[in-house]
Amino acid sequence: MTELIIAEKPNAAKKIAEALADGKVTKKNSNGVPYYNIRHDGNNIIVACAVGHLYTVAPIKKSYSYPQFDTKWTETANVDKNASFSRKYVKTLKELAKQADTFTVATDFDIEGEVIGFNVIKHICKQKDANRMKFSTLTKGDLVDAYQGKQKTIDWGQANAGLTRHELDWYYGINLSSALMSAIKAAGSFKVLSSGRVQGPALKLLCDKELEIKAFVPEPFWQIQLLGEINRGKIEAWHALDKIFDEKKADEIMQKTKTPHAFVRKREVTQFNQQPPFPFDLTSFQIECYRVHKISPKETLSVAQELYTAGYISYPRTSSQKLPAKLGYEKLISALAANPKYAKHAEFLLSKKTLKPNEGKKEDDAHPAIYPTGIVPEDIPERSLKVYDLIVRRFLATFGDIAVRETVKAIIDVNKEDFICKGTTTKVKGWHELYGPYATFDEVVLPLFDEKDPVIVQSISKLDKETQPPKRYTQASIIKELDKRNLGTKATRAAIIDSLYNRGYVNNKSMEVTDLGLKTCEILNKYSPEILDEELTRKFEEELEKIRKKSMTPEQVLKEAQDVLTKLLADFKTKEKKIGEELKQAQYDSKDAAATVGPCPNCGKGTLKVRRGKFGNFIGCDAYPDCKTIISLPKNVQYQLTKKVGDDGWPVIKVKSGKIWKDVSVNAKEDGDGNGNTNEVPPASEKKYPEEGMTCPNCKKGQMVLRKSFYGEFLGCNNYPKCKTMMKITDGKVEVDKPISK
Repeated sequence: MTELIIAEKPNAAKKIAEALADGKVTKKNSNGVPYYNIRHDGNNIIVACAVGHLYTVAPIKKSYSYPQFDTKWTETANVDKNASFSRKYVKTLKELAKQADTFTVATDFDIEGEVIGFNVIKHICKQKDANRMKFSTLTKGDLVDAYQGKQKTIDWGQANAGLTRHELDWYYGINLSSALMSAIKAAGSFKVLSSGRVQGPALKLLCDKELEIKAFVPEPFWQIQLLGEINRGKIEAWHALDKIFDEKKADEIMQKTKTPHAFVRKREVTQFNQQPPFPFDLTSFQIECYRVHKISPKETLSVAQELYTAGYISYPRTSSQKLPAKLGYEKLISALAANPKYAKHAEFLLSKKTLKPNEGKKEDDAHPAIYPTGIVPEDIPERSLKVYDLIVRRFLATFGDIAVRETVKAIIDVNKEDFICKGTTTKVKGWHELYGPYATFDEVVLPLFDEKDPVIVQSISKLDKETQPPKRYTQASIIKELDKRNLGTKATRAAIIDSLYNRGYVNNKSMEVTDLGLKTCEILNKYSPEILDEELTRKFEEELEKIRKKSMTPEQVLKEAQDVLTKLLADFKTKEKKIGEELKQAQYDSKDAAATVGPCPNCGKGTLKVRRGKFGNFIGCDAYPDCKTIISLPKNVQYQLTKKVGDDGWPVIKVKSGKIWKDVSVNAKEDGDGNGNTNEVPPASEKKYPEEGMTCPNCKKGQMVLRKSFYGEFLGCNNYPKCKTMMKITDGKVEVDKPISK
């Protein structure tokens, strides 16, 4: 009797084999794929693995028309050349399946893991069902318990929900993308465009925010600041009206407060409790990791997955904010106490009479909140260590005591005008101690004072300000918004954001929507708003959950999706040419905007734009041939256009020097070498460096003159290009003894 256990990844297979083996673990290899032979309770077990999705949805017949709904599941390597490495895993599993009598799925216990396991059982093992192990960590104890308590069948609710999600996403992705590509092709152009069931609504969220920012009109307001002292202690106070939108009113207050006499009219003290934080679900974990470490949600998930497969943390793709008591709080915290970094805090918690985490409301049937297993990480990258540290400290903090903060407020009377001075401090650290560097709260300490104490007014100032536009989404905050609106899943949202970047719809960390993204969204909203409809997307998310809970069938949901898309795409087809023309124009406008550097100061009429020439990219004026301004761009150097103009009137670009990006003026002229440099030696009174004008040490004919490049200032021979000698300028000094001849 031989059992085949199928894990999701190679490292997971190794962990399972080591956990279940009664004796020696025999590692074998077939087709370059490792697997393990073990004995457990007198039975032979083979532990092998997939590498994620070995099978995917594909059309039965390849077609460029739309709509398409005839699909099949096929090897991922057949439709994605980047997945060709997975063929050897399929081949090895087929060989091992022939040796097995029983089968057990031990992939991650979630919807995606169930789909991976189901496809291996169906397409490779040729079985209708299998046993199912359920675990949240890859520790020996959990794996042994999962094997001993394995289910006699796979989780059909998860499997059907997952299979339906893949088909549903394929329906939307292939048909909407085909429609967009067909439209722009009909207009005589080509551009890889895409949309999807969640991608469209996500793009609209970002575009709505971008349009709100663009439409924002700043409104002036004034604030009145008081700087002074109470009992020899410095204070800063602000007029009680805070933002004053009537300058006349602000001036009246300024006139009225021209007095040296002020006193504390009222002293208020309030204390408030801060409950410990909730345990991490995936979304809150990604948001917090971005806040404290500036690690993107996608990378956060990737690092967490590595920590999980190494056995250091529990399964990260969870929506739970709960830590059930069956995890064994004392055991986990005791294990963390063995790590000197956490020993002090762990021992403090172990000294408490009871251990109870402060849990949130969100639950997950499959997995608890993210927690450390207690196994001490060894030789992991610094970034992984940062992520692990955050998880450990968050876990410990959930068991901490309430923190107490205190706010002291002074109402200062200046000739009957109230100014407010506030200070907030932590009175009892509580869980802050356990959360360590991640518990960041401003501590503003006011000097000791009582009511009626005099205030020495040093200055009262009227500050001109204006309202600020709303902030753009970050990668973390858009994931939070998608979670709030129930768009996408905890495991797919980061990938959706990534696709928006890849398609050129957004750029920068602040997720600024590009002209292409804005125009694409505008065109879709004009002609086919259903593509961007988040209500429809949310409805399908709810129906997928009903499939998981077995209150709806896959057939019902897929039939509904086919009806919706058939109607939507038929309407799209009637407007295809108009849509294509506008997409083509949007593509042209987007390229033009992306190449625009700024106004040309030489002619004052044209615009400087990045062009591609025989010898690479350069900046040229679009008023050519009337204006012949040409600026060479540095080769093998990363640069970005900024749309800024420097103090010298020339556009500014960002150039990467080492690991640092710096603003550099293009600073071009039509004389000298075209980079703002001349071949003339300035008079002694105008020399910036004494070495200017010295004889070139190499050619002995030219003189060394000051030049500028994207890398900064240097001295170069004015016999250029015959002589290419240069001297670097470092920290304001010319390196005369180190001339370079290029």
